[in-house]
Amino acid sequence: MFKIGEAVVYKRDVCIIKDIKIDKFTKKESYLLVPVDDDSLKITVPVELGDKIRNIITKEEVERIICLIPDINVITTLNEKNIEQDYKKCLDELSHENLIKIIKTTYLRNKERLDSKKKISDKDDMYFKMAEKLLYTEFSLALNLNFEDTKEYVVSKVLEQEDRSENDG
Repeated sequence: MFKIGEAVVYKRDVCIIKDIKIDKFTKKESYLLVPVDDDSLKITVPVELGDKIRNIITKEEVERIICLIPDINVITTLNEKNIEQDYKKCLDELSHENLIKIIKTTYLRNKERLDSKKKISDKDDMYFKMAEKLLYTEFSLALNLNFEDTKEYVVSKVLEQEDRSENDG
């Protein structure tokens, strides 16, 4: 059972457990969750559905995932019309690696457009921002950094890895 004040992930949202309440009628316990990025929202989740809630990632796990980033493949689709389905599928699977896959794919697709003097895709931009928000919000709690510093930290670590591998090769 989780405790009041703990940071957890419910579905896609990083939340703080604000309270554990007992329903007057059913006598069942429920968690009162508040997303860290929207304290106006309150989510009530029955304790028995606790399998829908997980602990946030640890700092060690963040570091391990950062090391994997260069090897995480982008989404490759033969039909441009299916790219949004691929993004949605990655989001539905709710893994850190899939969020990184979305970030890498959308970043490269938009960079390619900008390099060709074209406007970036609204769809790619939306999924890029969504995946970044989900990934870096959780990473920021584990690293005890704010959102922007977390992004900078991850990018700098990946660039360091790339520099090392270029110098080794």
